[in-house]
Amino acid sequence: MEYSPYQEEVVQAALRGENSIIWLPTGGGKTRTAVYITKKHLETTANAKVAVLVNKVHLVDQHFAKEFRPYLGSTYKIAAISGDSNEKDLFGCLVKASDLVICTAQILENALINMEEEKHVELTDFTLLVIDECHHTQKESVYNKIMGRYVEKKVRKEGNLPQILGLTASPGTGGNKQLDKAVEHVLQICANLDSVIVSTKEFTPVLQKSHQYMYMFVCVQQDPFGDHLKAMMLMIHEYMPPTVSRSLREMGTQEYEADVVELEKEGVKKENRLIAQCALHLRQYNDALLINDTVRMVDAFRGLDEFYNSRKTKLLDGTDIFLQGLFDENRVELKQLASNDRYENPKLAQLQCTLQEEFNDENSRAVLFSKTRRGTHCLFDWVNSNPELQRVNIRAGILTGAGTGANHMTQNEQKETIKHFRTGILNLLISTSVAEEGLDIPECNLVVRYGLLTNEIAQQQASGRARAMNSVYSVVAEEGGREMRRELTNEYLESLTAKAIDQVQQMSPSEFRRKISKLQKIAVMTRIQAERKKDERKQRYSPSQVQFQCRECFLLVCSGEDLRKIENAHHVNINPEFERHYIAGGQVVLEKSFEDWEPGRVISCKNCGKVEIVLVYACRSHVAL
Repeated sequence: MEYSPYQEEVVQAALRGENSIIWLPTGGGKTRTAVYITKKHLETTANAKVAVLVNKVHLVDQHFAKEFRPYLGSTYKIAAISGDSNEKDLFGCLVKASDLVICTAQILENALINMEEEKHVELTDFTLLVIDECHHTQKESVYNKIMGRYVEKKVRKEGNLPQILGLTASPGTGGNKQLDKAVEHVLQICANLDSVIVSTKEFTPVLQKSHQYMYMFVCVQQDPFGDHLKAMMLMIHEYMPPTVSRSLREMGTQEYEADVVELEKEGVKKENRLIAQCALHLRQYNDALLINDTVRMVDAFRGLDEFYNSRKTKLLDGTDIFLQGLFDENRVELKQLASNDRYENPKLAQLQCTLQEEFNDENSRAVLFSKTRRGTHCLFDWVNSNPELQRVNIRAGILTGAGTGANHMTQNEQKETIKHFRTGILNLLISTSVAEEGLDIPECNLVVRYGLLTNEIAQQQASGRARAMNSVYSVVAEEGGREMRRELTNEYLESLTAKAIDQVQQMSPSEFRRKISKLQKIAVMTRIQAERKKDERKQRYSPSQVQFQCRECFLLVCSGEDLRKIENAHHVNINPEFERHYIAGGQVVLEKSFEDWEPGRVISCKNCGKVEIVLVYACRSHVAL
């Protein structure tokens, strides 16, 4: 195993048995250093047992196949386990039989709380925990739940805790813009992981970014399609009580989307169908504005048109009639505006120029980051229907998060897409944030962030995907717009992160430990209080007092007495009478299997026809929701 001098430098604390966070940029070889440390640990520690934790399912197979198995597989027994693995139900047995397990953090968390012998493990069963993308070890993340147990045991002076090794490209500043607050954030991450943070001092120039930043500004132009959508949204505002609409923020933003999501929840909670339905429709219009701002007007119109076509035969009251009528009255004009090339999105023209310029080289490889799954599909359609981009032989593929909903990908589809990108069958990956973090993709000569508002960690990880020499990291944004302001802020926060880490590293060991110990004691007390409040909330109502209704028509369908829990996670309805309230739709097919239930069908409310997001599960021992 060959290592760079800077990798040798950052592993020293871990090789001494100290808990440490390795801070190296994306592409700096963090995982390879973890393999090296794991190898040394297994060689030198009696009864060694290592767990490598990741936060995304596809990283389990990636770390196993590309990193740990090639170097350690011939000497040690390695198991790779995720939610897609049948072996997860025997996790405790697998841990006992293995030297090294690679798993999602949720698998370990489930095993820590499951008391069945073949499934249960203790933190003390391990001698080393490797935590990938460890900057997520904060707040309510699974990483922090696991480390919360660790810290609590440490504060109580319980022995035999495993060594901790964290890996991150950036711990970030926690959104703080002042150095002292950024230092506090870094210290909190260190406290949560009970670790020092290490980085290269001697070989920093070797890791300097080899790519150039390129900002593509577009001028603001007339947008009659977007203006017309906003005018329709104002009419819906006027249909609602004035106090409600005044609380909503700027249309066409993620903040507005968050507002209407909460408004719909509030309407459902209060059984106010007017507010709930108006909020639901306003979200659709806001989605159309976001698509219009990013891709083509026709894409935005098509989404709205499909939404209203699916609802026109299911009008329940005057609110439905008003909302459907508003769209129907404006449909022709919206379609005409969407078809007018004169007002097409200027960002697309700039994006086209960028792609054409880079793909004049037939060996080019690029990643195009977009905000939403739907946005990636719209961009994919645009690329494939654009004659100029086809002329430079762009072969595009989509990479989005895994799941079972619309525009989700299965794990196998993700693997196939990444494989095609690695081998050159595809040369342009149109991706959501799933490709920003951890994913091992080939060196790219172009990374484009298109219409994104994210934090400094995501920006740094995305830019790190531009690994080829003389590569380009490009941002396409409106001149003076929110994306551009955020991108520049992220650059400042990235430099602030480095300063904060430097300050933490300059602290004396005694000062650092004193600060960390104080934060850990506060965290333990906070966790105990939060658990107590959670238990109190659980006891607030008896199961019979909890009623479940259709979100659309508020029809009462069951009570809390009808529900049971499977695997401490899935709620099932055991009352056969529940069948009277729904219509079963198409069969759901999932790639993975489960211990005591299997997927059944999508259901819809028999009263109003609303398709539920939940599935009917054909449980092997129950009639289940």
